[in-house]
Amino acid sequence: MGDGGDIIKEACGVFGVRAPDQPVSHMTYLGLYALQHRGQESAGMAVSEGTKIWVNKDMGLVSTVFDHHRLAALRGHLAIGHTRYSTTGASAWQNAQPSYRMAQEIQFALAHNGNLVNTPELAQELGLAPGTVGSDSDLVAELVVAELAAPDAVGDADPLERALARVLPRLRGAFSFVIMDEDRLIGVRDPNGFRPLFLGQLPHGWVLASETPALDVVSAQVVREVEPGEMVVIDAAGVRSVRPFPATAVNPTLCSFEFVYFARPDGVLRGQGVHGARKRMGMQLAVQAPVDADLVVPVPESGIPGAQGFAQQSGIPYGDGWIKNRYIGRTFIAPTQELRDNAVRIKLNPIIENVAGQRLVVVEDSIIRATTLRGTMRMLREAGAAAIHLRICSPPYRWPCFYGMDTGDRGTLIAANLDVDAIRDYLGVDSLVYLELDRMLNAISDEPSDFCTACMTGDYPVPVSVNTTKDMLERA
Repeated sequence: MGDGGDIIKEACGVFGVRAPDQPVSHMTYLGLYALQHRGQESAGMAVSEGTKIWVNKDMGLVSTVFDHHRLAALRGHLAIGHTRYSTTGASAWQNAQPSYRMAQEIQFALAHNGNLVNTPELAQELGLAPGTVGSDSDLVAELVVAELAAPDAVGDADPLERALARVLPRLRGAFSFVIMDEDRLIGVRDPNGFRPLFLGQLPHGWVLASETPALDVVSAQVVREVEPGEMVVIDAAGVRSVRPFPATAVNPTLCSFEFVYFARPDGVLRGQGVHGARKRMGMQLAVQAPVDADLVVPVPESGIPGAQGFAQQSGIPYGDGWIKNRYIGRTFIAPTQELRDNAVRIKLNPIIENVAGQRLVVVEDSIIRATTLRGTMRMLREAGAAAIHLRICSPPYRWPCFYGMDTGDRGTLIAANLDVDAIRDYLGVDSLVYLELDRMLNAISDEPSDFCTACMTGDYPVPVSVNTTKDMLERA
């Protein structure tokens, strides 16, 4: 997916570890580093040594927020961590996670990947004034506090688990939580399983993470995915599974864009390697839309597996069309409009000897707004490409996501406003083909019905309100 204006902002990455006598803060740092692609606005972690929860969080990348001195001060046997991109709530320090609360002498912290669609109703239930909490994750923490303070909670053998059992079924939308008190690590996945959550095992501990590479980096063995609608409780006795949602609410619909773009290519989802699925999408494209060409090139870096698959299936050689500057962050300042218009060259620059005079198949994972992609295609023309045949490894992205991806309103999505021919003309390419939905799903899984495709079809598994917006908790 193109950088800058075309990019989908991922939701968040979560990580948790319970490992006595291990450097859990350093392990959490490594886990968050492996999940940095899921969010770059803020990072944080909460750590407990058994009596107190300590929270450290700030704006910025994981490597910016945490250094050796900060990590050394966070000692304990239990930790959770979070790297964030905001989907509900502004990009501000007060909305960084984990969220910490203490109620009735019970401490807990939580971190959330996803987005709730009934946030205004839940805030109204609590009687919260606008601006009292800035994110849906903070709202969930307040709901738990309210249950802990309920009169019938006094004397309960396990007040926190009881509070979660009461709160979780009231939530609607996407949520994968890691939660902790002073001694327990808890993982929760919504009944649809929109966002992934994995359980891993250490020689003397357990790990929860949004993706398998975060388990790999701390040498944890992947045990399984936390199932949709499941809560796992990890304590000194091991792992216990709880089902807080009614069986009728469980409807597995993992976000298909985890395979298309979000998840790291070296990860595994639903038993399928992500890189392999993306490569199969490219192979399907070659079958669906063959073309005479000299070279298959990916838009770095998300288009690489698809381009490899297209080249393998078609027999057209694979090569590089651009060099990507790996030392540029995701944002940079351009003081003039002219520089902003040319800013894409800061990250990508064409390899003229590879593209001049060549008929190119350019493979990309998706198109959202197309503003940056237009400049990228123009660069190939200026470098002397004889023809540009653009192939997209997913169907047209026509509908906004309310389950943890920030793509703006429908008016900003190019495929919601232009047909394929008009998009082709806007991008200045010779041909444009999107992968058909059935082909994409078959490339992902043998069970293609178990995925959310709302952003491509408008079929939302959980009903959404027209008032669901990023700033809905902060509006007066």
